[in-house]
Amino acid sequence: MSTAPTPTPLISLTWTDHVTGHQGHLVIDRLVRGVSSGGLRMRKGCTLDEVAGLARGMTMKEALHYNPEGRYIPLGGAKGGIDCDPRDPEAYGVLVRYLRAMRPHIEKFWTTGEDLGLTQATVEAAAAEAGLTSTIQAVYPLLDDERAARQRLEKAFGIDVDGIGLDELVGGCGVAEAVLVALDRAGVGHTGTRVAVQGFGTMGGATARFLSRAGLTVVAVADVEGTIANPDGLDVETLLAARDGYGTVNRSALAPRDFRLPGDAWLSTAAEVLVPAAVSYAVDTVNQRQITARWVVEAANMPVLPEAEELLAARGIAVLPDVVVNSGTNAWWWWTLFGDIGADADEAFAYTRRSMRELIDLMLTRADADGTSPRAAAHAIVAGRLPAIAERFGWYGHAQPR
Repeated sequence: MSTAPTPTPLISLTWTDHVTGHQGHLVIDRLVRGVSSGGLRMRKGCTLDEVAGLARGMTMKEALHYNPEGRYIPLGGAKGGIDCDPRDPEAYGVLVRYLRAMRPHIEKFWTTGEDLGLTQATVEAAAAEAGLTSTIQAVYPLLDDERAARQRLEKAFGIDVDGIGLDELVGGCGVAEAVLVALDRAGVGHTGTRVAVQGFGTMGGATARFLSRAGLTVVAVADVEGTIANPDGLDVETLLAARDGYGTVNRSALAPRDFRLPGDAWLSTAAEVLVPAAVSYAVDTVNQRQITARWVVEAANMPVLPEAEELLAARGIAVLPDVVVNSGTNAWWWWTLFGDIGADADEAFAYTRRSMRELIDLMLTRADADGTSPRAAAHAIVAGRLPAIAERFGWYGHAQPR
């Protein structure tokens, strides 16, 4: 049997809520040892095609973090999505019923957690109401010491770092490291380099914090109410403290020199780095013309349409792809659960920085050598790793037959 990935997902299904009519989707792109990994998002307009693309991306993220000597063994890629506004009063009920419907898959094949529109606390509460032991229980049979592993992860989720949970920070730490590697390779200093961030939730907020602390100047932040800008730099910590649960900043917290702009103004902000950290498909063939930054660093999943990325590349603007850039959160879960790192913030950040720096550097070196885009280089790295993973571990819990 070939170990090459199939062109279509292993499982693709759509569920319709019998109470509200909202639809939800699950796509399992690939299994490794019979298990897959990928978050659950909730947003109005979420489609099966979107979820399928995200699931393929998860397969890549897992493979990119494959370390033959590590305890964490990559899983397959999967993703869930619900077509519902998370602010809808009926959203929580829809989530519970979705998880009940997906319970057999979660128990056996699919490990999941928070994604766009949902917090981990909300997912866990709904999962408990749906009768699930855990949203990651499918991976438990793969652990050497399940009890110790679960305690370690639970302890890690309880760690607070300067007012924000560790679990909400590690992904942004990885995104920030991707930015810093790009700057270092280009010989651009950190201090004073300007950044605009679209989305100020878990990923965008953490990215802004780490970049600000690294000396960069965050000049614009966009949320659902518009763009907040200050060419001299925003007070990131003040804005973080003024967020609601959906990443929207209370405008009463703005400094006198901060000013408000339309929602899409982050695109044309005078900055060297743009970080789309909110919704998919944010940059298209039309609005990409507004971008003058040197780098677009994808903290969100699939924020730049492929056609737009080609046009940006033709203008000398590099897109650092989501499958690498935002993979830190998923990897941190498994590094902690499998025991590569302990429940410690300093250890988590150090391990994330080191791993992401090595991965970003590998990708950019490959892109330079091949004369391709960073995304094409990442795909090439994955293509080389997937057969080795399949041969060693098998899709369904045993090595693939030759």
